[in-house]
Amino acid sequence: MATAIERFDERARRRFESLGRTVVYVGELRRHPVYTRFLHWMVALFFFLALFSGFGIYLPWLFRWFTPIFGGGPLARALHPWFGIFCVFFFGLQMLNWLKPMMWTPADTNWMRNLRGIVSGKEKLEPPDTGFFNAGQKLQFWEIVIGCVVFLITGIILWAGARTFGSTLVAISYVLHDVSAIVMLGGIFVHIYLSTIGEPGTFQAMTRGAVSEPWAWTFHPAWYREVTGRDPRESYEKAREETERAVTQNPSESKLRSK
Repeated sequence: MATAIERFDERARRRFESLGRTVVYVGELRRHPVYTRFLHWMVALFFFLALFSGFGIYLPWLFRWFTPIFGGGPLARALHPWFGIFCVFFFGLQMLNWLKPMMWTPADTNWMRNLRGIVSGKEKLEPPDTGFFNAGQKLQFWEIVIGCVVFLITGIILWAGARTFGSTLVAISYVLHDVSAIVMLGGIFVHIYLSTIGEPGTFQAMTRGAVSEPWAWTFHPAWYREVTGRDPRESYEKAREETERAVTQNPSESKLRSK
């Protein structure tokens, strides 16, 4: 029986699908619905607003040029906690949305064992049991969950100040708040790299909501098998053979396309 959270998510998904749409062309698979994409970009928006306003507050000697964007130092200080609250709020909804597929499985342990081959490019396809999310994505997800909890707790302490929580707790919160921000920012840089240069074709999953079949069988073979009923390795080999045949039959045209 569906839980209240699942019913809430389903209702939200249906409502957002009526406001937007996800176009899937031939040779593509539906990856993320409108609701998921909306939450993703809201989290990204408020995270960077909180980050930039926070830089201007905590390191004014280095990032004072950020504060005019928010109307000056006092206004940036006033807006910063609200940016943080909205970031945590939208990520909380995303956490409920993704909680089940983000649970750790034996497939993720296998993915970690093959990490060297995946990163080096030696393995053309990720492990065959890699599902909708791989272990790296799950680790980042839970890192953000922990980061948001730290942000929320320390942010409330810093917002209320020493009169409420005492100077010692405020000092500790400053350190934890900043460390959490640095860790999360590092993860975001990795995320941006993988979604653009590292894994071409990933970015459109969060813009259009669809991905190509080659992307699916390369990075998420088990998910590809689940939604298509086809073997990802066979699909890969067939595509590779067709490409080699086309190059052999039309070498001059292939050279022109590669230029």
